[in-house]
Amino acid sequence: MAFAIFLHILGVVIWVGGMYFAHQMLRPVAADLLAPPQRLPLWAGVFKRFFPVVWISVALILFSGLYMIMLLGGFKAIALGAHAMFGIGLVMMLVFCFVYFIPYGKLVRAVAVQEWKQAGDALAMIRKLIGFNLILGLINIAVATISHIAF
Repeated sequence: MAFAIFLHILGVVIWVGGMYFAHQMLRPVAADLLAPPQRLPLWAGVFKRFFPVVWISVALILFSGLYMIMLLGGFKAIALGAHAMFGIGLVMMLVFCFVYFIPYGKLVRAVAVQEWKQAGDALAMIRKLIGFNLILGLINIAVATISHIAF
């Protein structure tokens, strides 16, 4: 169980921490310092490096969470807080899948042909969805810690 908890927390730290850094630190500085022809390729490159790590984090979180639920006796046996964590996590994963397959693809394609308006629109959608996922991630961390889920 301890190793599953470690993998679970590692995935959360990387994913939620990465979203926090990108959304709250990198984004404002990039917006202040760089024009779209520099800023948009920067974001495409950042996401190209970050998103594969998010896929790994999602897998770690999902499989370690399901493993711990199984060890505790299944969904019928776990606390309400664990149900909330699982549900919020699934929503976050679906949002990430949408970001990856729709606006991120648009961003990459638009940057490749230097269509800055379309790239900017795609990045704006990604920013909003990452902001939403960041809020969900912070709520999930609060649920995990405040509800005293004992894994």
